[in-house]
Order: sequence, then C-alpha cells, then structure tokens
Amino acid sequence: MSPLVSVVIINYNAKDMINSCLESLKEQTYKNLEIIFIDNNSEDGSCEHLRQEHPDVTAVCNNENLGYAEGGNQGIKLAKGEYVMLINLDLKFEKGYIEELVKTMEKDKEIAAICGKIYKYNFERDHKTNYIDTVGLFSYRNRRIIDDGQGLEDKGQFDEEKEVFGVSGACAMYRKEALEDIKYKEEYLDKDFFMYKEDVDLSWRLRIYGWKCYYQPKAMAHHGRGTGVLKRFSHIEVARNRKKLSKFQKYYSYKNQRLMQIKNEYVRGFLRDFFPILWKEILVSGYVIFREPHLIKAWAHMITQIPSILKKRHHIAKNRKVTWKQMNKWLSGKQSQYLRHDLENIEA
Repeated sequence: MSPLVSVVIINYNAKDMINSCLESLKEQTYKNLEIIFIDNNSEDGSCEHLRQEHPDVTAVCNNENLGYAEGGNQGIKLAKGEYVMLINLDLKFEKGYIEELVKTMEKDKEIAAICGKIYKYNFERDHKTNYIDTVGLFSYRNRRIIDDGQGLEDKGQFDEEKEVFGVSGACAMYRKEALEDIKYKEEYLDKDFFMYKEDVDLSWRLRIYGWKCYYQPKAMAHHGRGTGVLKRFSHIEVARNRKKLSKFQKYYSYKNQRLMQIKNEYVRGFLRDFFPILWKEILVSGYVIFREPHLIKAWAHMITQIPSILKKRHHIAKNRKVTWKQMNKWLSGKQSQYLRHDLENIEA
C-alpha cells in the first residue's frame, strides 16, 4: 500500500492562487493524498471560496493570524499521513513531484525531511523559468544560512541527489515520525518565530536529533516566492538585495536568526566558529544601526522571548543524538558548491 501523504496548505489572503495550486496537486501521479487547508484569518474570502469550490479539502479557518509556524502546527496535528508536506499556495508541481519524494523516503528510513529541485515561477507572466529557487539549505561557518543555488540558472549542476543541511519550507516533505520525535510539547514549528526561519530551525533540530535531510532533483516544482529569487552568496549580494525585502520580513528574519542560534547551538561548536560568527554579527549590527535602525526594536522583542527559547534549548540539549563535531559538519560551509561550479565555468 502506498503511504498516505498529508499536504498542509497555509494561507493568508491568497484566494487567487487556490485553484491553481489544488489543480497541480490533483494532477500528481501519486494519488494517496489528504489535503488540509489552514487559513490565517484571510480577508479576501479564501475560506468561503475553498469550501464552495473544493469541498473535499479539510479546511480550518482561524479567527486570527497565527503565523506560518502555528498554522503549520495545526496542520501537522490534524495530519493522518506517514508523510507531511507543508506548502504555500504559490506553487506549481511537476506531476511526479510527490511520487519521487516518497520513493526516496521509503528507501531510507533515516530521512526526515526532503525537497526537490525548486525553480522560480513567474506568476505575473504565468510561465516557468530555468532559475533555481532552492535545492536545499546551506550553512556557512558564521551561521548565515541560505537557499542553495538560488538565483542561478540550472545548467545541470543541480542534478546530484544528496544529503543537505536542511530543506526550505517552500514545499518540503517531512516524515511524521521524525516530527513527533523532535517536537517540544505541542510545537513542531516554533511558534515564538511566528514566521520566517521556522523551516531552518526545524531542519537544524532534525539534524541534532540524528535525522537526515535530503535533496532529490528528480522531483521538480515551481515557486512564485513573494520576496523574489535573489542571489545571497556574498555579503555584497545580501546588502544589494535587501531593499527588495519588506520591513516585516527583515524584522522577523533578523530576530529569529538569533533566537535560532541561541536555541540550537552547541557550546563547543560555537567556540570553534566564534570569530566568523562574531565578525558577521559586527557587520550586521553596523548595517542595522546605520542603514536599517528600525530593526533595533527587534532586540526588545527577542529579549522577551529568550526565557521561552532557553527552555526549548534545555529540552533539545537533553535529547541530542549527535556530537558537536557531527553537527558542525553541516555548519562548516565556506562557499556553496553551486557557486564554485559557476565560478569554475567562468574561469574555464
């Protein structure tokens, strides 16, 4: 029997994308699916439209915006499947996407999270592109974590399936057993984050608990990322592209990055990489003070959440399954292998 896959859609004011995303899911070659729709108090009639047009979909219509993290928790709790996908509506899937992920997960029971090759989709022009959105998460030694390959043209350099540090929340599949293993009380995704970085935090925890994260290029999908597909391999690229991000995203990304490090870092691993981490924080702090001072208020918010984060850190520390050296293998990247590939081609 094919295992059940629970697809959890988290929505906020994206009514116009409901039909497109659900049609893409219903065209999948893999048919043993349940679809759960979590709406965070949308004002565009999303829930009414879903119930009228797609009565076969389980709908939860919240009376307030709980954020991506708590919305995801709601969906995971309801999920009956052996595997759970968390997605937004701005996705179009190739027909074999779910089938390829399930086949890979079934071969290796230690894989907890997996993603396919995700391309940028241009919803304005309604067409696919050959530019990468994500092929998994990549961490530098200074703990800057990026969607690897993002913004690069696919020229075959992304065709190797492999383990990765983690997977982007764009359209990841998770093993339900692993999510139960790493949850804190009733939290799978950290509700203190509200949104942004919760997918990175989840991957980091899965790694700490000894689970694998994986990239399978045979599974392909297309993502209309709201912030755009941006190159962020260097500090210069990060600074140049920040103007394309909203203040809301900058605020939560800045706060949650630091909470995530407090929560998951091994002391010895942190000490090993102290100077790269310190230098990054000096650069970021200087940038914030002189270019984005509105982010200073994120520190006050973060400080109020530290007691909760420390409780979670204590729980994680008690349940670690890997050593700091094993963990730091995934936190030691100096340069994305895909960026190296592009540079080598230019030099050639």
